[in-house]
Amino acid sequence: MPDLAAMNASPTWWVLGESAAGELSAVPLTRSGEAGPVVPLSPAALAEFVAEREAAESPRWVWSDTPHWYPRLLEAGVRIARCHDLRLCHAILALSERVADPVPLRTALEWDAGPTIPVAAARPEATLFDFGVPAAGPDSVPHSLTAALAEFARQRAAEATRRDLGLLLAAESAGALIAIEMATAGVPWDVAEHDRLLAAELGPRPAPGVKPQAMLTVGEEVRAALGDATANLDSPPKLIRALRTAGVDVASTSQWELMEHEHPVIAPLLRYKKLARLLTANGWAWLDEWVHEGRYRPVYVPGGVVTGRWASSGGGALQLPRQLRPAVRADPGWRLVSADVAQLEPRVLAAYAGDRALAAAARGADLYTGIVETGAVATREEAKFAMLGAMYGATTGEAGRLAPRLRRAYPAAMGMLDRAASTGEQGGKVATKLGRTSPPPSPEWAAEQSKASMPGATLADEARARRTARDLGRFTRNFIVQGTAAEWALAWLAGLRSRLWELPLVTDGPHAAASGRVFSRRAHLVFFLHDEVIVHAPAEQAEAVATAIRAAADDAGQLLFPGAPVDFPLDLRITERSDAK
Repeated sequence: MPDLAAMNASPTWWVLGESAAGELSAVPLTRSGEAGPVVPLSPAALAEFVAEREAAESPRWVWSDTPHWYPRLLEAGVRIARCHDLRLCHAILALSERVADPVPLRTALEWDAGPTIPVAAARPEATLFDFGVPAAGPDSVPHSLTAALAEFARQRAAEATRRDLGLLLAAESAGALIAIEMATAGVPWDVAEHDRLLAAELGPRPAPGVKPQAMLTVGEEVRAALGDATANLDSPPKLIRALRTAGVDVASTSQWELMEHEHPVIAPLLRYKKLARLLTANGWAWLDEWVHEGRYRPVYVPGGVVTGRWASSGGGALQLPRQLRPAVRADPGWRLVSADVAQLEPRVLAAYAGDRALAAAARGADLYTGIVETGAVATREEAKFAMLGAMYGATTGEAGRLAPRLRRAYPAAMGMLDRAASTGEQGGKVATKLGRTSPPPSPEWAAEQSKASMPGATLADEARARRTARDLGRFTRNFIVQGTAAEWALAWLAGLRSRLWELPLVTDGPHAAASGRVFSRRAHLVFFLHDEVIVHAPAEQAEAVATAIRAAADDAGQLLFPGAPVDFPLDLRITERSDAK
């Protein structure tokens, strides 16, 4: 049994601060909140000081934001076990409905990272609403020791009586460490293979400012089908006009709208758009900018989506196309150990709702096949379509037709989704398992609802209000599932990170020198995408890493849903390159 008195007397946290002039300082805090003497630090002494304290006490480091502090430590060869990211935790607590008195946090405006920026809604089988990265970056957050201490006190008071919030803050902060570590180590990348893949799709690398040959060829096919030799294929407004002239009545050039039409121009135009997207997002310019010394180092943004999912503010890690996966290749003598979770969001729904029937359908098997075997629907395709429609709020078409069957078969899970949707339609907020809360509706939304209920409201006003209410209901319906799945994934990542660090250093054999001082001789995370991880590991440790990945997934399930009869099976592979099976 631990000595509680000794734990309370020794530093539990070290709070770091930085003045506007760049002067650093640190102060220890005990569990009771007692502060020790302030320790002034020079920038050159920071890494050594943190390394000494880490070895002696293994505290939790409290700092304004991980991207500001952690890279300089890793560059000096210092890895820490735990941190508390004040900026990320502030964003959670200031909105959480589980905080008894959020006013002190909400009035500490200097800790707001800026509003999230909404982008267009996606199709139901993708994500419902994504929100962009914070409008203001970490540099907008104060770094002074006084400010950090005051904010930490507010946050401790806010989550003091809520174990679920404490778990969420720890997981979010661990994710911040992992994001910086993955950017530091980088994804092992085969530049020659990437160039070969581009050449196979686009043709040889062209001169600057010149389109690749494949795009030129397909572009001529598009213009021929349009009957317009001068059509501008890279300007959506001009392309829409050319399409309409050719008899294709579209409002946009999105793939989904184009596919609804039958015309000789559709196939080559979709091919052209695919090539253009590859060139723009991951072409030779991308390769020159983002891959150096055999490593691809994107910039991750933990919590960049309001549901808690990660975003990316550089490098496009979250949109890495499958066709480029062969370029992800382990160093000689190393392996890639990759895993993704089967049907993560429906499993999370079953666990969060306590729906034993849905959990039983998923247990140890393909969830959609399990739904078919219960007789709820006839085919696996129907099961997948119905479940995704239920989670993303599809109420018409095939998904709408199948919804009553799911409600009869899985009343607890479907009831939770329906209640979340109803809450959103009325302008309310919903929360994930650990307490991340959906943002309130915008003032514009509230004004539309109010206008529709006023004397003199038109039928158009009422229709608009109903539509926007349903839209918000679709968002809250999905928020509880996507957000809780993000929490499970964070717990998985955090547990895996700890387990990997327990594996021994590689003393013999090749090192992964390009991964940097901290990771060149040990297995380390290099990639994460919602429900997928990739670990770069010495070949002799690959099986141990696979075991760690499975164990961390089991731990995450028990941490979030203790005792729930829901498993999270993994598709796990040990390969030399990412696309190998």
